[in-house]
Amino acid sequence: MSFNHLDSDCIEHCLACYQICYSTAMNHCLEMGGKHVAPDHFTLMLNCAKVCETCATLQMTNSSFSFHICKLCAEICEACATNCENIGEMEDCVTACKKCAESCREMAA
Repeated sequence: MSFNHLDSDCIEHCLACYQICYSTAMNHCLEMGGKHVAPDHFTLMLNCAKVCETCATLQMTNSSFSFHICKLCAEICEACATNCENIGEMEDCVTACKKCAESCREMAA
């Protein structure tokens, strides 16, 4: 299945989520320590950042795999949002992940 057009909103949400998750993990979480750097949480944040970056890239190239990566991106973003919400003090990540997940679900529909 291939997308016949670029959805700039979804691409923008993916890129924003990539930037916020990666930056928060590498700055805020490392500075906070404790539960913010627990392996499951920290790895999830980095995975979320990478899948968002990849999702945006595949959409920008109108890849036939965009549908699949959007579904996966939405799933990972939802997990990251829940995890960040549970840990607390990461509202920007929660918001970015939820927006990205919503956009990606729409693209994959």
